[in-house]
Amino acid sequence: MAAWLTAWPAPAAGPSLKYAVIVIRHGVRSPTWDAGRLNQYSAAPWPSWGVLPGELTPHGRSQMKLVGAYYRQWLVGERVFDATGCRDSSRVVIRSDGEQRTRESARALAESLLPGCDVAVQPGPEGRDPLFSGFGKADPLEAQEAVRERMATMGATALATRRSAFQALRLILTAGRTAPLSVLPETAGPFETDPLGIPKPLTTASTLSENLLLEYTEGMRGAALGWGQLTRENLFEILGLHTLYADLARRTSYLARARGSNLLAHILCSLEQAESGKPVPGALGRPGDALLVLSGHDTNLSNLSGMLGLAWNVPAYQPDDVPPSSALVFSIWQGRGSDFARLEFVAASPDQIRNLEPLTSERPPLRQEISVPGCVGAGGSDGCAWPALRLVLRKAIDLRFTELTMPPDTVSK
Repeated sequence: MAAWLTAWPAPAAGPSLKYAVIVIRHGVRSPTWDAGRLNQYSAAPWPSWGVLPGELTPHGRSQMKLVGAYYRQWLVGERVFDATGCRDSSRVVIRSDGEQRTRESARALAESLLPGCDVAVQPGPEGRDPLFSGFGKADPLEAQEAVRERMATMGATALATRRSAFQALRLILTAGRTAPLSVLPETAGPFETDPLGIPKPLTTASTLSENLLLEYTEGMRGAALGWGQLTRENLFEILGLHTLYADLARRTSYLARARGSNLLAHILCSLEQAESGKPVPGALGRPGDALLVLSGHDTNLSNLSGMLGLAWNVPAYQPDDVPPSSALVFSIWQGRGSDFARLEFVAASPDQIRNLEPLTSERPPLRQEISVPGCVGAGGSDGCAWPALRLVLRKAIDLRFTELTMPPDTVSK
């Protein structure tokens, strides 16, 4: 069972935090589809965002600064960071994907993580970054077969049972009028599929429902917010379409390993280096670092959760959803005996993002400690022994999809 927590653990005479890796999704962005494509599914035009498709918005940037300030408070409270000065800037590595939304999210977070200090953000290369996009290429036929098997376990009613969510989405999009294209399947199938074999109505509905979440978290109001049709209640319902698609496309084991093994391998090397205090090839940073921040996408968090069999369920979101600025936090703690590890999911609520609410220990984001399947040996507060987590992470990595040369006994393939 995952332990539900409402605030960061208070520093005590017991365990002390040694190191953390924060894998975080970028802040609120505009839709990645252009207006012409979006408007095919709505009776009225979608609102203007004032930025290019897929870019971080000014609102999203402001919220990422609030997130950075929260993590600073945590690290100061755990006595990892000094309360003043810039001494800790040399002990922080921030690496982002090369896209504007991830790069600028990382820069915003850095500004409040160590305000007034020179904390460089290391952006990835333009185009495909193997750290965030994966190393190597998944076999299309194997990927399709893996998704087909997942869909078979869900049964033929996977879409039929979500018909009310499709209906709610269509009502938001059209307000009872007619759009050029309908997102709601008119029959029970079979449907045209995308390259992974996922029914296209679900693929489309996933994108459109996510865009409506982005409108809500952007702080849009009135007619700009789902043409006046969007509420917190129907937003929650339609997001079930998005999480179903994400589960199939990003958490299916083969796809998760193909896209996430390289990222997990670098995370593992970084954790091993921090725990041992000795250089480890493939680690991002140096021995003695306190923090690694990896600014990426919801895909990255979903891939890691699929590889490791993770699950979370925080209020106001669908299970396993990955909203803007949410993160998986890996941490190593020094106990009285041996070191132990924790893994947590952290996400600001939709209204905290929407209203740009400061995040503090008194008014924290949603936060859940996650149990890692196969990670045994309690280390306190539902953590597990570091050697156990180390073994679980190593077994999850598929050697075919990492650029690192790792000892053969550390990987499953």
